[in-house]
Amino acid sequence: MTTSHPLLLAALLTAACSPAANQTDQAGQAGQSGSPLAAAQTVPAPPAPTNARRVGTLAAGIRESSGLCPAPQAGTFFTFGDNGQPPVVFRVDATGHQLGQFTLAAKNHDWESLSRDGAGNYYLGDCGNNNADRQNLVLVKFRPENPALVQKIKFSYPDQTEFPPAKKQRNFDCEASLWHGGQVYLFTKDRGQQATCKVYTVPDQPGTYVAKLIAKIALPGEVTDAALSPDGRRLVLLARQELFVLEGNSWEQLLRAAPRRVGLEGAGQTEGVAFKDARTLLISTEEGSLYELGL
Repeated sequence: MTTSHPLLLAALLTAACSPAANQTDQAGQAGQSGSPLAAAQTVPAPPAPTNARRVGTLAAGIRESSGLCPAPQAGTFFTFGDNGQPPVVFRVDATGHQLGQFTLAAKNHDWESLSRDGAGNYYLGDCGNNNADRQNLVLVKFRPENPALVQKIKFSYPDQTEFPPAKKQRNFDCEASLWHGGQVYLFTKDRGQQATCKVYTVPDQPGTYVAKLIAKIALPGEVTDAALSPDGRRLVLLARQELFVLEGNSWEQLLRAAPRRVGLEGAGQTEGVAFKDARTLLISTEEGSLYELGL
């Protein structure tokens, strides 16, 4: 993938800021002109490819890792298989050694992402949508100590009217999500043109919703996961053999910041990302490798 394309970011933010940012965003604050999308920023030239350090391999029974998220126990992480795999969530350490597993009371149509809130709830994104024809998109809300009890956050996209749309318009696959300030943020994977990551939100409570489109991020690639640093100052969007880092002192600043590209050439099909600490990422691949990357 070429790295010479300019990246543009436009956003209108209406969600509350995280406790880490210690601020509250007001509706319409980022788009005073009245436009649903605010002005864009030009991204500086990307740095030279970095060296991600391979730290381990996921246990043999964990096939096609499709996401990564910190588990309640410090230094451990949850991961899971892609579509067609059993509805099992695995707990591993930072080298891929399996420490436990549980079966979630939900079907794995196409599990793609996992995030958590500050109260111990997890949100599993069953919203993989390769052909942009699904009408059963859902986030599964659960607590690891009681995986038999799940709640469902069903949603649809406000700007999709065809199932599927024309191939160039297929930007309704979602492989990345994040909980933040009472909302779950959904980041799309642009299969049609590999140019734009759309950002939607839905409430974190069970129900049926029309997602709200709040931002469009111009990226020359396909987003596969997202992670927010523990201090709330770095947002990472993972893609295939690359990632993008956005930095700021508030949630609003993060989504309006100029992304910094980090190359991961040679790492494989990078699908999951989580912060080990404020400056260190753990990255999983569909092939089962684990990498550590300092920012």
